Amino acid sequence: MVAGLERTDGVYIMRVAAMLTGMHPQTLRKYERAGLLEPQRSKKLRMYSDEDIARLRTIKHLVDDIGLNLAGVKIALKLQETVLKIRKQLASTDFNPNRRKQLLKSLDESLDTLGTALGPDVEDYIYAVGEVGSK
Repeated sequence: MVAGLERTDGVYIMRVAAMLTGMHPQTLRKYERAGLLEPQRSKKLRMYSDEDIARLRTIKHLVDDIGLNLAGVKIALKLQETVLKIRKQLASTDFNPNRRKQLLKSLDESLDTLGTALGPDVEDYIYAVGEVGSK
C-alpha cells in the first residue's frame, strides 16, 4: 500500500475511478489486462481503492508525461515498489547497522536505476507519489 493512504478496499466503481484519474474506462481495462493493477471485484463490477487510484495516477504520469510504454511502466512501478519498501524498512527501528547499510545500498541502486531510466526528476516524483515525506 502507498504510504499515507488508508483505504485499500474497493470503493469506487470504474466510471468514478476513470473520472478521478482523467482516464477512459477502456484504458483502465487495458492496464488491468497488462497486469499493472488488479482492482477488487464485486460480482462483475471492478471496485477501485484509493491505492488503485494513486497507482493509476502514477501510471498516467509515466505514460503521458514521461512517455513510457507499458513494459517501461511495469519496470518503473516495480522499482518504485522496491524503493518504497526499503524506505519503510529504513524507518523501522528494529534492525542492526549491517542490515541498515544493506538497505541503504539497495535503495541507492534502485534510485540510480530509476533515475537513469526515467530522468533526473524521478526521485522527486517517487517521494511525492509515495508520500514518504521530504528527502
